[in-house]
Amino acid sequence: MITSPPDELRILSPTAILGYGFPESSFAAGLARNPHVIAVDAGSSDPGPYYLGAGVPFTDRAAVKRDLRLMLIAGRGRSIPVIVGTAGGCGAQPHLDWTLSIVREIADEEGLSFRLAVIPADIDPDALLAAHRAGRLAPLPPGPEASEDDIRASTHLVAQMGVEPLIAALRAGADVIVAGRAYDPAVFAAVPLMHGFDPGLAVHLGKILECAAIAAVPGSGGDCMLGTLRPDHFLVEPLAPERRCTVVSVAAHTLYEKSDPYRLPGPGGVLDLTAAAFTQEDDRTVRVTGSRMVRKPYTLKIEGAALAGFRTVSIAGVRDPSFIAQVDSILDAVRGRVAENFARTLDPGAYRLLFRLYGRDGVMGRSEPLRDTATPHELGLVIEAVAASQEIADTVVSFARASLLHWGYPGRVSTAGNLAFPYSPSDFQAGEVFRFSVYHLLTGIDDPCAPFPIRIEEVGRGAAVAEVKP
Repeated sequence: MITSPPDELRILSPTAILGYGFPESSFAAGLARNPHVIAVDAGSSDPGPYYLGAGVPFTDRAAVKRDLRLMLIAGRGRSIPVIVGTAGGCGAQPHLDWTLSIVREIADEEGLSFRLAVIPADIDPDALLAAHRAGRLAPLPPGPEASEDDIRASTHLVAQMGVEPLIAALRAGADVIVAGRAYDPAVFAAVPLMHGFDPGLAVHLGKILECAAIAAVPGSGGDCMLGTLRPDHFLVEPLAPERRCTVVSVAAHTLYEKSDPYRLPGPGGVLDLTAAAFTQEDDRTVRVTGSRMVRKPYTLKIEGAALAGFRTVSIAGVRDPSFIAQVDSILDAVRGRVAENFARTLDPGAYRLLFRLYGRDGVMGRSEPLRDTATPHELGLVIEAVAASQEIADTVVSFARASLLHWGYPGRVSTAGNLAFPYSPSDFQAGEVFRFSVYHLLTGIDDPCAPFPIRIEEVGRGAAVAEVKP
């Protein structure tokens, strides 16, 4: 641990998400710069609600263990903290437990001993219901108002912690922190803020480091980045010699996932970038100044996921120009045929039949600006049903696929079939489907540490466990 406030603070970010990997040569170059902390963001809501709802990680265990092994050995060898945020991808209790099992396994295999801080981020549904009834659960535009039914239906509910619980764990002597759902820059900003560095610069640096070398040219989510924080500026540089940071690459990453280029809200404040300046320090390094934190009433983003049904998909290709020219009317007709066939046996609300046309608008749907500018020579077609049960989803996709395969249309040349299937069997059960049921702000937070109990565990030194009262 750092015993006195340094003139500068160096933060090593090995990878964009724990398990995405990084070259050992880049990591060694970062360690040669004597970092004060190794920090990594281990998750995101970007992969969608399934992983939160199902309580499973979206990264591979062997890949996560490989990354963590290098980080833990380096951290303990240099007596610097290792901080992991949004453990297991989504930061709910199953994800936290999954990550902790890997940490303990590595410690046992490598003979490591350390003080481990565990910080869950799960929110009790009854407490959230009470907050909702008190008017403390605000929607994130353009999302809807929260509902009690959605809260109750959520299989997992997490709050996105800020830096305060992480700082409390560091002050309690933690060598390694494994935290549940966390604000992405928090794991990088915690040590700097504990030592009194400027909050605006610390959080802005965390915003860049959270995705590691993605902010470099060429960008990569599987490579290391070093941040150097000083009283009036910070520096960012990649650690692989083939990469460099530019003013454009760092400024562009500042806008990553943000709708406002100047104001980036987070727990307890808004990062104001109206006066931020980006300067090329050398060929590979960018200097940033002027970032400012504006304090606001403390809020926590709450994320929850609920079961929406079960999915079955079938993938096919289409190359007949006549079919492609009439594809919308053909698909509409097949939708009608499915509804008619099951009118007596399936409630219309029991399933949704979806078609995705790759090669025309499979990515953006009706928002695709080039949707009607050219006729593709082939289309990739995904037939999908989401239904109340796997059996219903199977039935709907099977019938829709068979109907579409032999559908008659003007100009049809061959009756052998309209679709080409790359796989046999043609239909795949995709299992449970989840939706974001809660994606709201919890207001009226008086103590940012209160929702996040901290447990200190002695790993490799016995089984002593203690609760931390910040």
